[in-house]
Amino acid sequence: MSTTLVAVCLLTTGCAGRDDTASAPRTAPPASAPHGYVAGAQEKAEQQSRLVLNAPRPGDTRVLDLITGKVHEVSRTAGTAELTTDGRFGYFHTAGGTHVLDAGAWMVDHGDHVHYYRAAIRDVGELPGGPGTHIRSDAAVTAVTDEDGRASIYRRASLEKGKVGSARTLPGTHAGAVVPYAEHLLGVTDDGTVAVYDREGKRATSPDARCEEARGDAVTRRGVVLGCADGALLVREDDGTFTAEKIPYGSDVPEAERATAFRHRPGSDTLTAPAGKRAVRVLDVSERTWTRVKTGPVVSANTAGEGSVLIVLETDGALHGYDIATGKQVSQTKPLLTGAPETGTHGNAAPVIEVDRSRAYLNDSKGKRVYEIDYNDNLRIARTFDLDIEPALMVETGR
Repeated sequence: MSTTLVAVCLLTTGCAGRDDTASAPRTAPPASAPHGYVAGAQEKAEQQSRLVLNAPRPGDTRVLDLITGKVHEVSRTAGTAELTTDGRFGYFHTAGGTHVLDAGAWMVDHGDHVHYYRAAIRDVGELPGGPGTHIRSDAAVTAVTDEDGRASIYRRASLEKGKVGSARTLPGTHAGAVVPYAEHLLGVTDDGTVAVYDREGKRATSPDARCEEARGDAVTRRGVVLGCADGALLVREDDGTFTAEKIPYGSDVPEAERATAFRHRPGSDTLTAPAGKRAVRVLDVSERTWTRVKTGPVVSANTAGEGSVLIVLETDGALHGYDIATGKQVSQTKPLLTGAPETGTHGNAAPVIEVDRSRAYLNDSKGKRVYEIDYNDNLRIARTFDLDIEPALMVETGR
């Protein structure tokens, strides 16, 4: 069923930071704060998903609240080459630096239970480093690795209060992103050595492991996955000890077909990555196995994991669902994109597939819309959100 958005909240200078939660009075924490209490935020029983959307050329930016269906207009960020997220903050990578937007929706995973929060949307400030900068976070710190491999560590609490704050710099340079994990920082040095640091930036005991030509990373419940020339490296922590396990491709893989950028549902142990022009490589971290799924010409791909289909946007503008175990196509939509889809070349942003626990989202830039897909029901179009901008860049927060 198609839904046209009818409510737009303007977050201008006069009402910056407002949404449906901002009108609530800011109260001091109770004398006996309940478990999970966060000042200035509302705790909810379900995931509070929001999409951050950007049209790079004019710089128009919107936040689409998937719970209320409202679209929030926020300050413009022009010239965005890449939009990334850590689950709460949107990072707009431009030539002049990285603008930080608090999307006001996030979750806190305690392992045996999860807390979901919503709060006001607000601008935070600027981080150094433009296109090519990697930003990774955990509950305590945010690591910013610039295109030259220098990593700076920021306190997460400052960002949550609306300030960038000061940074601590790690020694040396790194290939790919420095990743916060298990109260430490994990990186790969330029010579391919896996390095572990404490949060003060001092070297800690590291596993005896290497990752040649490191590109791509993902944090899963099983550990941190690093993309390497010969496959993946899974780095795990147990009672303060870090170990590393190689998950090889099993055969020689041409450079153009290596997994160098992973996409997955946050919390899932099933990762996807394009494998050349007509295939997708799927990594089951739990089983330590790779599967190469032959597809049509790939624009983007993702999966919810745990028995769900592999969702592939192909150059025909349609979404195709593949059974990962058999490689057979099991579902397909009509063409959804207006015009031929961009492929990410020549400075154009390719459409992306964002996946959460129940739905997937696809941005149609030229059509000025976002599709909500029920991937458990043969890729059924559940809702269509019409917009007043071309959402060339999209990330999902609140997961």
